Amino acid sequence: MIALVDCNNFYCSCERVFNPLLRDKPVVVLSNNDGCVVARSNEVKAMGIKMGTPLYQICEVLEANNVAVFSSNYNLYGDMSRRVKKIFSILLKRFKP
Repeated sequence: MIALVDCNNFYCSCERVFNPLLRDKPVVVLSNNDGCVVARSNEVKAMGIKMGTPLYQICEVLEANNVAVFSSNYNLYGDMSRRVKKIFSILLKRFKP
């Protein structure tokens, strides 16, 4: 069995896990040194903000729309990724034909 799982907006979703008030709110995660956008929630995508857009070009838009902005937290994302993989590993073993 082969499965493809796309964790849409994964970094934004990880931030939302630890702050449920962000649910349905626009969220952006920035690169290592906060230079550009590396993850966008669906609300931010609807604003037309593209992946890789430099922060300095969209600061006013983010502020005007009360977008929650986060620096990348790769330790968190790695931990959450391992948890997701573990869950799917268990599910695949349980439903193996």
